[in-house]
Amino acid sequence: MPRDVRDVIADLNPVLRGWGNYFRTGNAAKRFNQLDTYVWRRLHTLRVKRKGRHLRAGEAERWTRDYFHNLGLHRLRGTVRYPEQPFWQQGAA
Repeated sequence: MPRDVRDVIADLNPVLRGWGNYFRTGNAAKRFNQLDTYVWRRLHTLRVKRKGRHLRAGEAERWTRDYFHNLGLHRLRGTVRYPEQPFWQQGAA
């Protein structure tokens, strides 16, 4: 039995959060945008394949990025944080 998209998102979110927390202090903004786009396209493709021949005209256009984010998909875009000072100078004061 195929899994619901919400279940796929629930399994995917911890991985995205962990990856985002690990790499958010670097120069990862461009890569985060690319990863968000990749995940969105894969989920969109999953929805289209699941609908198969029952897909109605214009129905796939409803499945935008915001549609999946409203279902709870974690968004990496905008989560990059730069430290106040370099790590080698922290605690030196």
